Amino acid sequence: MNEKQSLSFWQIWNMSFGFLGIQFGWGLQMANMSSIYSFLGAKEHELSLLWIAAPLTGLIIQPIVGYMSDRTWIGLGRRRPYFLIGAILASIALVAMPHSSTLWMAVGLLWILDASINVTMEPFRAFVADKLPAEQRAKGFSVQSLFIGLGAVIASAMPWLLINWFGVESGTTEDGAIPKAVMISFHIGAAALFVAVLYTIMTTPEYPPEDMEEFERMKADSRGIGGFLVELGNGIGSMPKTMRQLAVVQFFTWTGLFCMWIYWTPAIARQVFGGDPSNEAAWKTVIEEAGAWTGICFATYNLVCFAFSFVLLALSRKFSSKIIHLVCLMIGGLGLISVMFVTDQQMLLVSMTAVGIAWASILSMPYAILSSVLPPAKMGFYMGVFNFFIVIPQVIVSLTMGKIVGSVFGGDSMMAIIIGGVAMFIAGFCMFIVDEESSF
Repeated sequence: MNEKQSLSFWQIWNMSFGFLGIQFGWGLQMANMSSIYSFLGAKEHELSLLWIAAPLTGLIIQPIVGYMSDRTWIGLGRRRPYFLIGAILASIALVAMPHSSTLWMAVGLLWILDASINVTMEPFRAFVADKLPAEQRAKGFSVQSLFIGLGAVIASAMPWLLINWFGVESGTTEDGAIPKAVMISFHIGAAALFVAVLYTIMTTPEYPPEDMEEFERMKADSRGIGGFLVELGNGIGSMPKTMRQLAVVQFFTWTGLFCMWIYWTPAIARQVFGGDPSNEAAWKTVIEEAGAWTGICFATYNLVCFAFSFVLLALSRKFSSKIIHLVCLMIGGLGLISVMFVTDQQMLLVSMTAVGIAWASILSMPYAILSSVLPPAKMGFYMGVFNFFIVIPQVIVSLTMGKIVGSVFGGDSMMAIIIGGVAMFIAGFCMFIVDEESSF
């Protein structure tokens, strides 16, 4: 039996550093994929379906990789083999993405990128529980959150920074359809992702399974994918009541977020930057400008999230997680709805401030509520199942929102942002049905 030793701050820093690189991958994708698709000729009503790779790969890859990594032990360890494989593939996809010459090339690379990042990211969550004693896990997740926020801010703002601070010329390269600043950003992101993950692999050893005989029996009894499906089905069927209630909240929350991520760039390109999609040449110029400002908007809400996380710590001492999350979701919903009245790009940052407050709560409060009602022996498994209620609404948005925007709203992306704001506001109201204590 291996006794877990307390780790120093810098040891926790080392084991969490890979999340900085992972967030470069996610941040660049969230801020730039709609722009990249638009540069390659995608229409506004097509964007949601083209984004389906992100939620669908998460839905499939994360639970499978989690199940497999629980049953892995080789020379490199349990989780680190998945870190390495995913980082290599994700870095290659990031390098290739801005060289896409056709729309479907970019779509295919997004599938590879998302699958690879999920392979790397999912075991990182279990890494904290593997390495740290119970009394240090909160600190471990806090340091991960620090790197998530820092990586998201830098990655989202990078194209704008390259143009405005480092003098990179706007416009595309001679042989490509993607702007130079976006291309350079993806190349930098690829290097950052690989180096950061490799740093964690090189500086952080893993403990072997505490009971090797029990570990070998678990491997022998796992029955491959069939065993995984049986365990998954049993787990979904026996979810605690509070988890089922939170699933409703998560559904509307992530519907709102995904609408924002997909449609923010074309929506502000029309309303704030005065773009006209019917003028294809002029539209690409406006999309580049709006796409760069999207990076600043997304960096803003991530920066607010980072700062407001400290406020949440203080609020949690006086108010319940339920009330805090209810109020924060409503603030975020109002922030998205307010965009329909904004015509100045600087004022978009005010709306993003409201979204950042909601985002800070979304990353913490549901898990604080959930962790208090889950059986400790199944904590990791149920956290993985909880991810379903993040990705399923994203799949639904991907399959339906394009038709709604195209057929009902005449291709006006701003209406998708408004729908997202209403969905987040509904999520806030749904918190009234959540019981913070539940039997299981």
